[in-house]
Formats: sequence, structure tokens, C-alpha cells
Amino acid sequence: MNDDLGHAVEVERPARRVVSLVPSLTEAVAATRPETLVGATDWCTHPPGLDVARVRGTKNPDRAAIAHLHPDLVIANREENRELDVDRLRRAGIPVWVTEIETVGQSFSSMRRLFVDGLGWDVPDWLDEAERVWAEPARLAPARVAVPIWRDPWMVVGSRTFTGDLLGRLGLVNAFGHHQDRYPHVELDVIDADGTDLVLLPDEPYVFTPVDGPEAFTHTPTALVPGRALTWYGPSLVTARSELEALLSAT
Repeated sequence: MNDDLGHAVEVERPARRVVSLVPSLTEAVAATRPETLVGATDWCTHPPGLDVARVRGTKNPDRAAIAHLHPDLVIANREENRELDVDRLRRAGIPVWVTEIETVGQSFSSMRRLFVDGLGWDVPDWLDEAERVWAEPARLAPARVAVPIWRDPWMVVGSRTFTGDLLGRLGLVNAFGHHQDRYPHVELDVIDADGTDLVLLPDEPYVFTPVDGPEAFTHTPTALVPGRALTWYGPSLVTARSELEALLSAT
């Protein structure tokens, strides 16, 4: 079977020992067959209380620790993990399945392929439910929004991103959706400018809080939003839409 990047992955199916290097996919595996998940990164925070071996971060995984876990399959993502680490794991004889997810629709098709072709499992019920939820028409009043993901220097969600597509499905327009970069560096005054109706401040990867973020904007209203609802694919997609609609409708 080939992963999302066309790399042939040989793995004994069904997979019984899985290491995930992607927080969203860690949650997806844990919600489907928790007994198979033997390793995850330090950034894998869901489900709460996850008790598996930790293999450092998404950008600096402990390859020796991963090998020690004897996984049937390691799950990675093109955006979140380094090609160098994937190549070195593969050279060590460890199968790695790399996902590529830049839209909500692609998240569904990618996860279906991962579960069926990569892991040799059935498609989980939560994935069918998430797909149904996001097939519904947009309900929010149209608005132009900006989504910073870092400050000092300021970075925002740009083009060709899962988050940008998710915003569009909610009925919103990403103010930087036509930027040539996926996560461009921009000056604060460009974000806090005429034409932008609302700035959404997520709590990851930068942890924006009531006292760290909103005070920087003197012109455009801001709203703190859960990063998991805005940027994660996986089981969170089942509730992310209603969560974001309720929050933004009240803004």
C-alpha cells in the first residue's frame, strides 16, 4: 500500500503496535483502538490521561526509543514531521506512513486510507460522523478573519492550509488566504487593519491568553479560540464545528 506521498509501506495488517508522531492522529488511533497505541510525542495531549511511551517532539523524535517499541507502523505528517526523521526510521527498517492534509476533505480521505490501507482496520464511526457534520452548509454570518499562530515575530495562517479550509466551511474568509506562503510572517499593523472583521487567537502553537495577545490589537476585535477545534483533524472534528459556531456567534 502507498501512503499519501506515494511511498510504498509494507506492514503486517492489522497493525497491533502503533507509534504516532502527530497529535491529531494520536487522538484518532486512541479513539479507535487504544490498545494498539504504544508511543506518542510529548505534544500529544489527547485524549487526557494518555498513558503511552513518550518519544519527544514532532520535530525531534527519539528514533532509538521508537525502535525500542517495535512498532508495526509509525504515523507521521508531511507538515508536522521532518523528512529526515522519516527517512532514518525507514532505513532502520521501521514502516512509516506519511499523511498529507491541507483541507478538511483531504483529512477525511487521508484518515480513511490510513485506517483501511495503512492500519488494516475498519473505518471508525466517529470518522463517518465527522464527515457528515462538515458536509452541512455554512451557518455563520460572513466575516473576514485573521488567525495568528505566533507573535514576536507575528505569523498567520496563509494559503493551502487545513485551518483556512475549515474557516471557509464555517462561512468565514481567511484574510491571508491568498498569501503565497502557508504561514507567512506579517507585521502586526497588517493584521490589525481595515478590512479584517475579527482576529482569532488560538491557544496553540502559541498560547494566546486573555492577557497575552488581545492587548496588541487596537483596531480589530479579537476572540480567543481553542486551537484543537481550529487546527486538529481526527475525533475533534465531530464537535469542533458546533464549538466554534457557538463561540463565534456570541462574539
